[in-house]
Amino acid sequence: MINIFKRSKTIALGTDEFLDKVDLGILTLKKGIGNYIDGNSTEFEHSLKSIVKLETEADAIQRKVENDFYLHALMPNYASDIMNLIEKVDDIIDQARDILSEFDVEKPGIPDEVKKDYLELASLSAHAAESVVSATRTFFISPDDVKDKIQKVLFYQRETGVYSNNLKRKVFQELSELRLSEKIHLRYFALHIERISDNAKTVAHLLSSLVIKIKM
Repeated sequence: MINIFKRSKTIALGTDEFLDKVDLGILTLKKGIGNYIDGNSTEFEHSLKSIVKLETEADAIQRKVENDFYLHALMPNYASDIMNLIEKVDDIIDQARDILSEFDVEKPGIPDEVKKDYLELASLSAHAAESVVSATRTFFISPDDVKDKIQKVLFYQRETGVYSNNLKRKVFQELSELRLSEKIHLRYFALHIERISDNAKTVAHLLSSLVIKIKM
């Protein structure tokens, strides 16, 4: 089981279940964006309902894990750091839910010329988030093995940033038929998708700090 939580099987299972929900949320985000861009409204609605449900479930599990963590007084020297880590992981699924909700409410018109670009941006950002969930799992099992996984997170986060900038440049400089308001709207959605990877980077830095503290 999870070595850091080896005194409590309940917390170990709860943490795994929480990370499972976040993982599924990331996959649902990627699928939902794809459905929106492809015009599959029924499937998009299903993705939106799914991610709202997953986020609610993740929040409930998070609260239980935090309560159990303090109840069992596990790793008191690092309790606040670990709770902060879990909260920042939860921010990823919160952001994923918000993105699909914004697609649903604002209905951005994505031109054919950049549809593939938005799909690729969503894929890169999701890779960063998936990688940091994997790194978090590894932290609870074997902290010494986290470093390589963190590098993968940072790689995808950088790639997401570069790709997002190129996409925004394409929108503003090549799509001359669009009004400025439409370009700004497209930039807005690119930024929100990119922030999934930024949240992943935040978690990665917290993991690095925790590994160092545990070794001291």
